[in-house]
Amino acid sequence: MASTGTRFELFVARRYLRAKRKQAVIGIITVISVAGVAAGVMALVIALAINNGFRNTLQKTLLGAYAHVNIMEKEPGYGIDNWRELVLKLRAIPHVISASPVLYNEVYLYTPASSGAAVLKGIDTGAALESGDTLRTMKAGSLAALRTDGRPYGIILGDKLAEQLGAKVGQPVNILSPQGGSLTPFGVTPRKETFRVVGIFSSGFYEVDSTMAYISLPAAQWLLNLGDVANNIELRLDDITKAPEAARAAEAVIGPKLGAATWMEQNRHILSALNMERTVTFITIGLIVMVAALNILITLIMMVMEKHRDIAILMSMGAKQAQIRRIFVYQGLLIGVVGTAIGLFAGHTLSFLADHYHWLRLDEQVYALSWVPFHPRWIDSVWIAAMALGISLLATIYPARNASRIAPAESLRYE
Repeated sequence: MASTGTRFELFVARRYLRAKRKQAVIGIITVISVAGVAAGVMALVIALAINNGFRNTLQKTLLGAYAHVNIMEKEPGYGIDNWRELVLKLRAIPHVISASPVLYNEVYLYTPASSGAAVLKGIDTGAALESGDTLRTMKAGSLAALRTDGRPYGIILGDKLAEQLGAKVGQPVNILSPQGGSLTPFGVTPRKETFRVVGIFSSGFYEVDSTMAYISLPAAQWLLNLGDVANNIELRLDDITKAPEAARAAEAVIGPKLGAATWMEQNRHILSALNMERTVTFITIGLIVMVAALNILITLIMMVMEKHRDIAILMSMGAKQAQIRRIFVYQGLLIGVVGTAIGLFAGHTLSFLADHYHWLRLDEQVYALSWVPFHPRWIDSVWIAAMALGISLLATIYPARNASRIAPAESLRYE
């Protein structure tokens, strides 16, 4: 019985949405309402896809070049001299898949063609591929050449940095380091050494590709005139969301002079900006859906005014008030469902094409990426659809109640 009633109400709702010639205005407003819902849903899908794209790309690139958890000195000193012992303990922490010692230093690189500042990173070449994804994206050369102990030592450059220096694989590049030089009466003189380019990588992130240079850990210790020390131990996890938990566990074994910092803490400003952008985007574009809901409200109010005679006839033939209400509720929901389906399809299709063909280009020196990434998520589509349908449903309440209150005798008195 309920199923038969539902079919009846849906049938009437569909018939009312198919405007005849004399009701063309209602038909036009219905189309506008569907288009408004579709536009709002599509805009939200695309906007959130852009937000997710930036977040995912930046997160992937940053975590490819940097660690999930960094162990470092709380106060700058000589370095971590017991790093070998600590590495063994840190690898035993749950969710830690690698613990790698590194030695960072800011240096100046130059060739006969050009020069530029860089961040030099001395790495444990035996575990280099475990410590990040950056060196997996080699455009030329190989990581194996970095492991050789013969001089000149090898160096791997980011492709933008190599382009700036005019350096190619096999060519020499000079490093000028403010640390590791000779002590003179006028202070410490910078140390100048020649390295050979053995590889060029491209992570796709401008900040990394234009500033990072990799050498082996022994080469970095030699260049900086240090002993067997590191100034950072990088931890990588099987689940990046476990970084705070791993950091707390690491602090229990590293001692009071060292501290543990997660990738969330080190990139807090970027993540906060993306979260704020997501909130503002949702509020701003969500207003489009609200406007579409107003169109649905107007459409149904006009429909009730136009169909008051039909409603009176239905009620005089035995239709209940609840059935009349459901007819207009179903009308609003049909508009919402059609508009939402069109919006989801259009949003996902445009996001896929824009991401695949890199439709929107960026200045990578400003935005760090060369194009706008689009990464739509199904969970976003679920709650966007739920929101659109919920707003469409709310827009039906007032006209549906008015329709159910029509008195058949009054409406048919002068017919």
